[in-house]
Amino acid sequence: MAGRDVSRDGWRNLLEGLILTRFQWFWTVVDRVAFLRAFFNKVLINICVYKIPTRPNVLSTMAPYTSWDSLIDRSFSARHLPAVTPKNLPPVQEVARLFHRPPGPLKFGTSTVLFSYFAQWFTDGFLRTDYENPLKNTSNHDIDLSNLYGPNRAVASVLRSHVDGKLKSQTIQDEEYPPFYAPGGQMPPEFEILPMTWLLRQLQGTGSAPPPPPSDDALSRMSLFSGFKDVLTRPTLDPYLFAMGGDRINSLAGFTAMNVLFLREHNRICDVLKQKNNGWDDERLFQTARNILIVVLTKIVINEYINHITPYLFKFELGAGAFENQRWYRENWMAVEFNLLYRWHSLVPNSYEMNGNQVALNDALFNNGLVVERGLGAFLKDASNQGAGRIGLFNTPDTLLPVEAGSIALGRKAELATYNDYRELCQFPRVTSFEQITSDANAQSMLKDLYGSVDRIEYYPGIFAEDVMGHAAVPWLIGRLVSVDAFSQALTNPLLSANVYHERTFSRAGLEIIDSTRCLADILNRNVAGGHGNFTLTFDRDQSVIPAARSS
Repeated sequence: MAGRDVSRDGWRNLLEGLILTRFQWFWTVVDRVAFLRAFFNKVLINICVYKIPTRPNVLSTMAPYTSWDSLIDRSFSARHLPAVTPKNLPPVQEVARLFHRPPGPLKFGTSTVLFSYFAQWFTDGFLRTDYENPLKNTSNHDIDLSNLYGPNRAVASVLRSHVDGKLKSQTIQDEEYPPFYAPGGQMPPEFEILPMTWLLRQLQGTGSAPPPPPSDDALSRMSLFSGFKDVLTRPTLDPYLFAMGGDRINSLAGFTAMNVLFLREHNRICDVLKQKNNGWDDERLFQTARNILIVVLTKIVINEYINHITPYLFKFELGAGAFENQRWYRENWMAVEFNLLYRWHSLVPNSYEMNGNQVALNDALFNNGLVVERGLGAFLKDASNQGAGRIGLFNTPDTLLPVEAGSIALGRKAELATYNDYRELCQFPRVTSFEQITSDANAQSMLKDLYGSVDRIEYYPGIFAEDVMGHAAVPWLIGRLVSVDAFSQALTNPLLSANVYHERTFSRAGLEIIDSTRCLADILNRNVAGGHGNFTLTFDRDQSVIPAARSS
């Protein structure tokens, strides 16, 4: 296969990439000297975020012009570029063929299945498209563990035990899990308020995928349901269906596993806080444990998750309170482009390796019994040992192709600008040939047949058509947009403010928990085997290529 034409990568981008992926000796010195590490952490994060204009966004999906309502109504998604209306686009279903995974060996990327689980579970907490109107969202726009606690106080109250600050749970085979959603086949009336109730009724009532060929508008609204078409024909859903804060957490065993892990950690933190703070009531124990756990999650996102996505030798870290004087430090508002770029369906394998057996993707949907039967630690270890797919074209399993079609349709409904327009926004030169996008001759040919000109390529297929560079987990343009939104919307969490980040908010014991948590494995190992687990987890399929995230 011929190499990609890099003539339109831009000399500044190439120079940045060269510096950050070479000179191992220099970055080793930086990592070992605290003040240098903090200095470069701040400088490099600012460089990432300032690649595109900062919030407040001029526009949202409310209207193609700026109004007072469009500047304050966060039920509509933000947008980075003005709306455009391209003409004579190829049919959505033909463009979706770009994502089809052909028979044969999986095209592996740099990530493990654990990364796939974590990425989808984590982003489902704040990238939340409204099912009725995909130009709107149901997000709180913050990293707030809504998958665990629910989107509001009313849902959180239903999920709480109201004893010692803990969430409701049960013991199955000597391990802690959330309560059943419908014990004995009957849903308790209090669970009516859970977001999953509405979704489950839609799934069970739909009965089949939308009839082909659905309209683009129907695709953009119904892509989730059509993606679960094989599940909908089952006579019953999983008897291990759990009551949880997120609406889609039960949909894949891996998402459930992540929620179970953080439920256990919340309840463990409550025990620590109760022991260290005599006299605290249920409410204070709950609220403080939630504060601690949100920061722990954010630390893992920056220190482990983001460091896996980038190919850089420098390893980013949380840096609480370090960015409050930056002009990008604004109220969070999730953008429609950010929502779409995070649809990493190509990570998903055709089957999951569990305890030496192969479990087909469709059999892992709405099947929490896989977690219970294997045990949480072994289940996540299996995921850490299995490679995930390469993010990009020609690598999406058939079950999820309707979701790809829905994503393309949503980009059109939102009237997103072209792929080349977003390159320009992110300080990349506009491409002038298909060879400058990808080295894959098949992708070049199909893109040319579909669009004729590189200037007509749509945002969604364009960003996934790019080659993945070096040891990065994602193509270059996706990586840049991820870094902009991830840093600028994770580090603005109010819990990280210098006015808030102190002992009065978290307690001394809480700060010790935050400081001692280095990675996801730390949380797992203190919540299995009586708190003495010995599992090693990784997002990186080949840790020998680039050093793992700094461990202290």
